[in-house]
Amino acid sequence: MKLVLRLLGYMRPYLVYWVVSALLMAVVGALAAFRILLIKPIIDNVLSAASSPDKVLNFVIPHTHFHLNLQVLLPHRVHNAWTVVAIALVASAIIKSIADYLGTLMANKAGFGMITDLRNDLYNSLLGRSSAFFQRHTSGTLISTLINDVERVQAAMATVMSDFLQQFFTLLFMIGVVIVVGGRMAWVLLVFVPIIVASTRRVGRSVRKTTRKGQDKLAEIQNIVQETIVGNGIVKAFGMENWEMNRFRRAADRLLMANMRSVAVQSISSPLMDALGAVAIALLLMFGRDRILHGNWTIGTFITFLAAVIVLYDPVRKMPTYYNAFQQAVGASEEIFAFIDAQDEVWERKKAINLKGFAGLIEIRDARFGYEQDGVCKEVLHGVSLTVKRGEVVALVGPSGAGKSTLMNLLPRFFDVTGGAILLDKHDVRDLTLASLRKQIGKVTQETVLFNDTVRNNIAYGQPDVPMGRIVAAAKAALAHEFIERLPQGYETMIGERGTRLSGGERQRLAIARALLKDAPILILDEATSSLDTESEAAVQAALGNLMEGRTVLVIAHRLSTVRRADRIAVLEDGCITELGSHEALLAQGGTYSRLYNLQFGEGEVAMVAAGEGIA
Repeated sequence: MKLVLRLLGYMRPYLVYWVVSALLMAVVGALAAFRILLIKPIIDNVLSAASSPDKVLNFVIPHTHFHLNLQVLLPHRVHNAWTVVAIALVASAIIKSIADYLGTLMANKAGFGMITDLRNDLYNSLLGRSSAFFQRHTSGTLISTLINDVERVQAAMATVMSDFLQQFFTLLFMIGVVIVVGGRMAWVLLVFVPIIVASTRRVGRSVRKTTRKGQDKLAEIQNIVQETIVGNGIVKAFGMENWEMNRFRRAADRLLMANMRSVAVQSISSPLMDALGAVAIALLLMFGRDRILHGNWTIGTFITFLAAVIVLYDPVRKMPTYYNAFQQAVGASEEIFAFIDAQDEVWERKKAINLKGFAGLIEIRDARFGYEQDGVCKEVLHGVSLTVKRGEVVALVGPSGAGKSTLMNLLPRFFDVTGGAILLDKHDVRDLTLASLRKQIGKVTQETVLFNDTVRNNIAYGQPDVPMGRIVAAAKAALAHEFIERLPQGYETMIGERGTRLSGGERQRLAIARALLKDAPILILDEATSSLDTESEAAVQAALGNLMEGRTVLVIAHRLSTVRRADRIAVLEDGCITELGSHEALLAQGGTYSRLYNLQFGEGEVAMVAAGEGIA
């Protein structure tokens, strides 16, 4: 019930549309009842052999004092009973069609509007999550929730809702006609109500469970597809197409089984309603015949009653389908609201400080960080302390898995420390607004992230209104302008998903141009040149030199030749800083840094490197 109420809460901004739609659908239901009630005067008065064309045509609701002379509603020259009936039928059909069209339009406007709001809320929630959240959930699961689960809710709240409103009001008015016309005969139908309600609720609960399982299997397929598309090069290189195809088929078979279980449950409703309807009509025919023979009913009254029951049967038959659709929506919304409500490790405090700019000091005080694995907290950083002054270049080196990238991810709060603190100008980063904190930090990583957009928009990411002159200036500083000019449409060239139409060095220089345009005072370089060939690395090194000028820089690199001109070098081992000093000082100590440096270059090459290479 909480999920249902929460979904209904999204209707609130569109309440006017829902009310207008409901009123129009009420008109549709009323006119459907009106046309059924016309059957009696047509049969008893118009089609009767004893009737005359000039006979007064009264619209009467049985067992009530209501009657209406239909000729009064038309001009005096239109008094023929046949003509009056024809006009009444055509006019009611036209009005009903217009009301149906406008009601459907209003319901869909409201339904699609609320679904758009729900989708936006979910996407906004995902964007605000920490890196830990994305490590816990696969991209296929998140995409499936954002697309498929929302689609399930949309089917119920937009597509099905308009039809439900129409059938609901038709049901109400037809119940009224059946009771008014049939009198005590209508109570026969009450026998079937408990059976319909009980079976619908039981089927609905099963549908909700099977829908959730089906959505989970669909997310599994999407995850496989996403992995194989992104890693298509590896799949081909290892000749794993058949293995991946078999993996996909197994997942598709699991989805098929889940869907068939769902269909098997849902398909019970329609045959059950058909069987109950047939029994009900057979009983009414039997009782109706006796009433006609005893003179209690006219033929017109009986046919009106029977027609009302038959029309009533259609919405009754569809109600389980609507209920199943709403149960599917509730089942799908469980995952949606679970992601929206998930408690994140990184959150912005109330009355957080808006940092205007970076004045000059980064302090890492006894920073600790750990993550949970199999219910046990595994600590990665053990009391790391480091101070970086404005304009200083500090390099972090050490073996893989030492915690270098983890430490740098704590500064922009991709993760939060589990102990100690990180301060920016004496402010704990957890006390700052996320937007103002991250505005101070630019980042260039080994894995360059570019979007399937133009070169211009990738450089100006997050700054759509920046002048073209500044974009070109950033590209020139990043040594990217020349190759951009050689592209088919220059800065308006689409670069493909993840920039696949560019080389590794070109992608990296676009990332540098993007960081230059952001003009953040703090720069993090995380293995920025480790995946490049020698020629590309030389171009990127030069571009990085332009980017680093006048900034506070934190460098992570495995190639120790790229960090020798750093002001200080920190050696990180097993989550702790074991050495700290300049390149020359650390070599003189003969510790881990000296050992790693000699391993990379050999004693004979150290002098050559010391003579010629710069920093990245």
